Amino acid sequence: MLSALEAAGYALPNNCRAGACGECKVKVRSGEFNQGIVLDMALSQAERADGFGLMCMAKPLSDEMVIEWGESDAKPKLFPPREHMPFVVVDKIARTPRIVEVVLRPLGEPMRYWPGQYVMIGDDEGKVPARSYSLAAAPRPDGEIAVQVTRVDGGVTSRWVHERLQPGDAVKVSGAYGTFVGDPSVETPVLCMAAGSGMAPILALADAALRRGYALPVTLLFSAPRGEDVYDEGLLRYWERRYRNFRFVATFTQEHDGELFGRIPAVLPALFGDLSGHSVFVAGSPAFVAACVDKAKALGAKDHLMHTEGYYSQRELATVAGAP
Repeated sequence: MLSALEAAGYALPNNCRAGACGECKVKVRSGEFNQGIVLDMALSQAERADGFGLMCMAKPLSDEMVIEWGESDAKPKLFPPREHMPFVVVDKIARTPRIVEVVLRPLGEPMRYWPGQYVMIGDDEGKVPARSYSLAAAPRPDGEIAVQVTRVDGGVTSRWVHERLQPGDAVKVSGAYGTFVGDPSVETPVLCMAAGSGMAPILALADAALRRGYALPVTLLFSAPRGEDVYDEGLLRYWERRYRNFRFVATFTQEHDGELFGRIPAVLPALFGDLSGHSVFVAGSPAFVAACVDKAKALGAKDHLMHTEGYYSQRELATVAGAP
């Protein structure tokens, strides 16, 4: 169902595409479908009994399905995703001890996408499970894309990327997916909060906004254990000098060498007394996102101006995919 909606250009919220996050949960008014294997934390038994389903895993069994979804986000605004596009690795860069950036160039026509979206990447032969990774830069005319991959202990795909994938290798890319794109018509100050490879979609969003001449204040707040875990700092400091409305702030949780010390929810009130007029973007682990959202709302952030991207571990996704 999710693929059918996206092919028609509709922006149903989604994140993991594997029945783990619950972002694509909607109520099905009529029609039959096979829900497939999903986690109870994403779709409880009570919600199933009430007619809710996860559209990323729902396979229609009837000719027509009617879903309860008619807010402004239902307006067509996405490029239809494409499946199994051939790309070649043109560069591989170690960003931190646990994050590598992989730069990919298409063998065919460029993929169309919005900054903030993600793709699914797997090996050319289909032996490595395809996993989702956010695009780390705004679209380029030559179609080159970049993803930033955190090494996950026990993660088959992340280990393949870190240990085996090399420049010159062929990969298959599907996408682009996701609705972490905001609304380009909204004119408000912007606060972005990220941790780990949650930096990737934030970089893409900020890059696109600054390049199109966005003039209101844009603040990027990044949480890291130590200084060695901050990456792309050269680019971010360049943006600070090039764009007077952009500010980058790092806060460390395990050493006192940074501008700030402590987790983002703890330091946020000292930076912003009132977020009621801000657009807020948060990307990182689900726990990180939830904590930042709670604090932002306590400072006045409005639901319709908040955008989140929670990264689920490969272990959680593998649990769904491998369930009996």
